[in-house]
Amino acid sequence: MHADFVIIGAGSAGSAMAARLSEDGKHSVIIIEHGGSDFGPFIQMPAALSYPMNMGTYDWGYRTEPEPGLGNRTLVAPRGKVIGGSSSINGMVFVRGHAEDFNHWAEQGASGWSFADVLPYYKRMETSHQNGTLGGEEGWRGTDGPLHVQRGQAVNPLFDAFIEAGSQAGYGVTQDYNGSRQEGFGLMEQTIHKGQRWSAAEAYLKPALKRKNVSLVRGLARRVVIENHRATGVEIEVRGQIQVIQAQREVIIAASAFNSPKLLMLSGIGPGDHLRQHGIDVVEDRPGVGANLQDHLEVYIQQECIQPITLYSKLNLVSKALIGAQWLFLRRGLGTSNQFEACGFIRSAAGVAYPDIQFHFLPGAIRYDGRAAAPMHGFQAHVGPMRSASRGAVTLRSADAKAAPVIRFNYMSHDEDWRDFRRAVRITREVFAQAAFDPYRGKEIQPGSTVESDEDIDSFIRDHAESAFHPCGTCRMGRADDPMAVVDPQTRVIGVDGLRVADSSIFPRVTNGNLNGPSIMTGEKAADHILGRTPLAPSNLEPWMNPDWRETDRLKQG
Repeated sequence: MHADFVIIGAGSAGSAMAARLSEDGKHSVIIIEHGGSDFGPFIQMPAALSYPMNMGTYDWGYRTEPEPGLGNRTLVAPRGKVIGGSSSINGMVFVRGHAEDFNHWAEQGASGWSFADVLPYYKRMETSHQNGTLGGEEGWRGTDGPLHVQRGQAVNPLFDAFIEAGSQAGYGVTQDYNGSRQEGFGLMEQTIHKGQRWSAAEAYLKPALKRKNVSLVRGLARRVVIENHRATGVEIEVRGQIQVIQAQREVIIAASAFNSPKLLMLSGIGPGDHLRQHGIDVVEDRPGVGANLQDHLEVYIQQECIQPITLYSKLNLVSKALIGAQWLFLRRGLGTSNQFEACGFIRSAAGVAYPDIQFHFLPGAIRYDGRAAAPMHGFQAHVGPMRSASRGAVTLRSADAKAAPVIRFNYMSHDEDWRDFRRAVRITREVFAQAAFDPYRGKEIQPGSTVESDEDIDSFIRDHAESAFHPCGTCRMGRADDPMAVVDPQTRVIGVDGLRVADSSIFPRVTNGNLNGPSIMTGEKAADHILGRTPLAPSNLEPWMNPDWRETDRLKQG
């Protein structure tokens, strides 16, 4: 029960690190995972995505505390408890993020994590499939990485209508939002390969486990063992028995934006007063542990479709059975897609430098978790702002490792959050009102045509906004002399030797879009830092920035 490197968490970043740290055969790796196998159609079939995040077998089952900005509602906060982590239960949407996201990271103290620095890792990690060929825009996409990224077939005419409507509304089209230009409407990309979910487990962990120097240990990580300010191992519980796995070189935490700060605090690293309240000896007083919690919120704008071409006709048991059988035996049909095959990234107003609103488009009117389908043919856009000013925190409920952490996002706690969300709702309506949707558009299902004023829209947001499941930021990366930073730009925990954190918790600020891609990239880059390798050479490619962003009349003011 010892290895050179001990990784806590077999999720997106943890799987990538296990593969990269072991690939030269010189180092042994143990990866600890509390969850079990990802075998079975609930995870492997893309169209079944609503099931695993609602199953205790695969999800930690966390919920937020009552959120004052959302009428004191508590929201589900799923995180994967299975090999592959959240990449095994997510919506399989692949987004790198905008170049300016990473430039902001570097400006905030994460030196070496600018867009020029991270682009080579995105290229290393992916094999991009576009229109039946490998790659895409010259120089921007990877062609031989372990993570397969594809586009859906987009056979439903509503996908084309959505992209054309975005263009007609004046927001532009992008041929590849993961290439040089994120801004615009276009086809969405998926971590799906040969008809099945292509999680971090498929891409990295399962191949790595075939090596003699990699082992997977099932158990609940209770704390990091720290001696003389150095991490020496991990205490785990397996079937009621306490064991310690020794780390001969380093311990790496990659347990999610919720569990990574929780583990640090259980190990004596975090806000000193908070740890003492729970009877935990303070090893390193780091007030930033658990702070800076961020997420994306979204609402569903739903429209009736007057043509019977939506997913509504596929929601009955017979149709589901046929879709499942076609997927199971042939890996073909609707079961091979997450159904999110068109998207948009746009600027909400004049003076916004780069996109701050994201759309996921679905040819059906139904919740992300598969519940509460509208009783008619319809289509919808999931829409929400990308860079909320709101910040929350993850804290301990108790010193018991089995207790769920206390999760408070403080959603919608700034006036600009409400302003930006109103713009997002009104812009979505503007897009749906374009001529491209004339053959399909019926009445507005949600929020409904009577919801027009700022007050009415705010009430709709308060009652209906849901998490997009993009938590991050709770172990923020920054300069070693920054009192609120938790890890330095080499992902080392500040003040404790032999310990790192590498997952979405280290993001200084949430990126534009879904977070699985940036989380895997973090694992890829962190592996080079851990091994002491020279990072990949920075890219000299220049991302596209809208030249008109400073013009006061370029975009509607919302």
